[in-house]
Amino acid sequence: MSNRTGFLYDDKYQEHLTGNYHPEVPDRLPAVYKGIQEAGLLEQLTLVKAVPADLKWVETVHDPQYIKRLQEACNSGSNIFDSPDNQMCSATYEVSLLAVGGILEAARLVMEGELDNAFCAVRPPGHHAEVSQAMGFCYFNNIAIAARYIQQEWDIQRVGIVDFDVHHGNGTQHIFERDPTVFYYSIHQHPTFAYPGTGREFEKGKDAGHGYTKNSPMLPGQGDNEYKQTLQRDLVPAFDDFKPQVILVSSGFDGHIEDNMSDIKLTTEGFTWIIKLIVELAAEHAQGRLISVLEGGYSIRRLPELARNHVKILLDA
Repeated sequence: MSNRTGFLYDDKYQEHLTGNYHPEVPDRLPAVYKGIQEAGLLEQLTLVKAVPADLKWVETVHDPQYIKRLQEACNSGSNIFDSPDNQMCSATYEVSLLAVGGILEAARLVMEGELDNAFCAVRPPGHHAEVSQAMGFCYFNNIAIAARYIQQEWDIQRVGIVDFDVHHGNGTQHIFERDPTVFYYSIHQHPTFAYPGTGREFEKGKDAGHGYTKNSPMLPGQGDNEYKQTLQRDLVPAFDDFKPQVILVSSGFDGHIEDNMSDIKLTTEGFTWIIKLIVELAAEHAQGRLISVLEGGYSIRRLPELARNHVKILLDA
């Protein structure tokens, strides 16, 4: 029997415009949708509605002055925010709130038992966003806000985050680095193409949160076998010890061999293996509760098959 898997998708997410020559383009989401639709999976999924997030949840992670600054920049017609990486338009603030709100709705459905798991195809992505700074195409830290929402609404003591985007999620790590209730694990390329330059092995958290951050930096040129060995060595025992009650996944597909945003050589089959492993960990520790959120992935040619396989595994888990 298939899982009850949620799928968050909304055409409004394409209204965040990033200008010419930017890799994080609106066409990414129709590519994701195409792969899922053409595989005949849509009818097996529960569509999750995109709704604007209540600002009180955004403020659990981001400074209110930062939120206001982003809103004012959009209203003023600015097309860059905080750095040239962050190309934006007048709709970016509202679309960012819709991304967060849709993810929180997916989380609510999973936590209330109406869904077993969910895949959230949103943009802008989020894992580079810091408390008071936009970075790396990201404005609100979607995963971090979802973690705080789940903790506060359902009294969850242990949230596990797995980030397999090819770039380290600096924002997510920094937000939780002093917090022993959230375990942040990232596997990413470092060095070369090593934006944002964080995520080294010795970064393990601080103060009470020491030991609740784990990074697995991967050298350029590594692929499926190296990722499998590393995840089995680093992620599995970490979560066996931590025992997360819910798992959130920053699902970045930019480590694919055909994605020009990295020098990692993961194949489509490699990504399939990764999400299968995470699903197994969710079944073992978190009653299957898993919310996957799109981060990177810039090969429009490969995104359809990567999204299709990702969702099929969530359905079949």
